[in-house]
Amino acid sequence: MLLSLFRMIQAFRDYQRNVNELSQLSDRELADIGLDRSDIPRVAAGNYNG
Repeated sequence: MLLSLFRMIQAFRDYQRNVNELSQLSDRELADIGLDRSDIPRVAAGNYNG
């Protein structure tokens, strides 16, 4: 149980790091990789199929 809690915390930290890094990109940079600002949460969560 403690291990699963640790994994949940680590997954949330990874998600937050991904959101932060993608949010630092300009709209032009996001467009260059085929993303829109509204796609960031799904990409960070690994649920993007674009």
